[in-house]
Amino acid sequence: MNKDQRLLSLLGLCQRAGQLITGEELVLGEVRKQTVKLVLLASDASSNTEKKIKDKCGYYKIPVCVTSDRYALGQAIGKEARVIIGVRSEGFAKKIAALLSQ
Repeated sequence: MNKDQRLLSLLGLCQRAGQLITGEELVLGEVRKQTVKLVLLASDASSNTEKKIKDKCGYYKIPVCVTSDRYALGQAIGKEARVIIGVRSEGFAKKIAALLSQ
């Protein structure tokens, strides 16, 4: 399994564990409450969305990782295309961040 496949598999596991939030407004709300530990942004997100997410997460000191396209992210969690995913679990967030930094 390559890095992308492992990431998408891990996201699926995280979704089944109920530790993901998707959708721009929902994720931004959770960022404000500081309940998410990591935010994943699709590589094909609009520049406006990317700036908004990175600015908000930067302010609240929540790491942001740009990864696969929206269709791969959506498929990994069993939903339609997803541009933004928030990870609530500290353990999953650390594992995903470590995987992305390889």
